[in-house]
Amino acid sequence: MTVDHNESAASLAEKIAALKKEKHAVILAHYYTLAEVQQIADFTGDSLALSQRAAETDARIILFAGVHFMAETAKILSPDKKVLLPEPEAGCSLADSCPAEDFGRFLKDYPGHTVVSYVNTSVGVKALTDICCTSGNAVEVIESLPRDEKIVFAPDRNLGNYIKSLTGRQDMVVWDGACGVHEEFSVEKILELKKLHPEAKVLAHPECRRPVLLVADHIGSTAALLKFASEDPAREFIVVTEAGILHRMRQENPGKTFIPAPPAGSSCGCNNCAYMKMVTLEKIYRALRDEKPEVLIDEEVRRRAEGSIRRMLAVRRG
Repeated sequence: MTVDHNESAASLAEKIAALKKEKHAVILAHYYTLAEVQQIADFTGDSLALSQRAAETDARIILFAGVHFMAETAKILSPDKKVLLPEPEAGCSLADSCPAEDFGRFLKDYPGHTVVSYVNTSVGVKALTDICCTSGNAVEVIESLPRDEKIVFAPDRNLGNYIKSLTGRQDMVVWDGACGVHEEFSVEKILELKKLHPEAKVLAHPECRRPVLLVADHIGSTAALLKFASEDPAREFIVVTEAGILHRMRQENPGKTFIPAPPAGSSCGCNNCAYMKMVTLEKIYRALRDEKPEVLIDEEVRRRAEGSIRRMLAVRRG
């Protein structure tokens, strides 16, 4: 099978489905990827939920339609499976803001601290971490630690400071990293939208800056925002996170209106993660056809990184 650059999405989807069956593969797609990518996925979700789902399948190949740290997490939890990343250049501004080598040097200044890292980090950072967290369970993870525990939190300063405000943990050092997409939202643009849609509720991800969170009606992870949008009786929502999530919101709530908050300096348009949008149907087809690019991780590093994730999952079960 070959692929034509002008080939329709429907035709590519058919070829991908055939290859997936032939290769005994499963396709995972993050909520922030293109709508047509989400449509052909076996599972859509946030990064950790997808990696957990992948570990539960008997597929031989896991193709992760997302960014690099997500595919790494799938490989950490499924070391015996072949993990493919359709676009190896699909990085993450947040993960990139905390290089493992720099983080290791940083930690030397904080001996005796428990290291809590957001799952949106490289395998190298996870290997330096005591326990991981997600935006959905970060408070639960922090609260599982003794009140007098000294903590280093990485890499997102906005999420870290939000957690501090909720838990009152003042003895928590926060690494100075951020997501480029969520940093771009501004209170002014959101308030302008509120004037146009006074009944709309504002949904924001905790990676946004504090002033943005202060005007939100609900703050939560991608999964939490989806849940709130489905359960709340409001008919309009201003969504302050990466715009790819609107595809699923509209699918699940056809009678409701979802308005993407624009980035600062723009009066219209969506705030998209350029890395997430690099994953296309063509690249998925080629990755399945050629079984590459494959994600490979040093086994010792993988085991250390896995420990930080497993400790987080134990907290969730507890």
